[in-house]
Amino acid sequence: MQVPAPFEYERATTVDHAIGLLERLGSSARLVAGGHSLLPMMKLRLANFEYLIDINPLHEELGYININADDVRIGSLTRHRELLESDELAAAFPIFREAERVIADPVVRNRGTLGGSLCQADPSEDLSAVCTTLDAACVIRGPGGERVVSMEEFHVGPYETAVGDDEILIEIRLPRRPGHGSAYEKVERRAGDWAVVSAGAAVWLAADGTIADARVGLAAVGPNTTGIPEISDTLRGRAPDENAYEQAGAIAARSCDPVTDQRGSEDYKRHLADELTRRTLRKAVERARS
Repeated sequence: MQVPAPFEYERATTVDHAIGLLERLGSSARLVAGGHSLLPMMKLRLANFEYLIDINPLHEELGYININADDVRIGSLTRHRELLESDELAAAFPIFREAERVIADPVVRNRGTLGGSLCQADPSEDLSAVCTTLDAACVIRGPGGERVVSMEEFHVGPYETAVGDDEILIEIRLPRRPGHGSAYEKVERRAGDWAVVSAGAAVWLAADGTIADARVGLAAVGPNTTGIPEISDTLRGRAPDENAYEQAGAIAARSCDPVTDQRGSEDYKRHLADELTRRTLRKAVERARS
């Protein structure tokens, strides 16, 4: 039977209390909210910590979705179910609801959190691709105060983030601009599984109908969730047509770094990166126009 190594457990009552515990305990401690990734790793002895700090009591403090004129701010303990069911968030960024519909199952969505997903830094994780696509900024708080980092800075490597041993990810900020549309597509072996490949696209159209800006984020095709600046540079100022989508898809296919595994071959994954990039860009443009 799989069981974790012995550990001590404490429930944090405030963000400052949790930071204080982390500062005192250091790298021997780990935060837990949903626990759907951490606990299986501990049962397999792939991760061993002397202390677990339960931050579920902080949901009232860090579980929110604030829709503002210039941005959307989401607390790190906002649960998948809350992200899925928020009509205001879906209106601002349709990509969120599309991604949440294909994340795991209701049991996971009822407990798992946005912050937990991002901090796991799994290269196949859906919300990391969503936040990369939307050019999110991550607010990290520690004993010295708060700092804000981009998604590119946040994900240091596979299963590694910029959050220090005595810090907590507290908020994700998503900039809002006019003319926006976004979409998410995922190919999976079975419902709720990790992606074979997934892609998110966000497009901002100018008044004349050309592409003012565009971003594409891919997951499961490299050591990190991948944003592709070359696609953004290629699409800016162009008419949103099939030729543009085809070129973006080709860039996605050659820019990613998939490996052959039980989910598919490298060539198949590159094909999916191409196809899903085209699909999501096409759908994002349709939504921006409407």
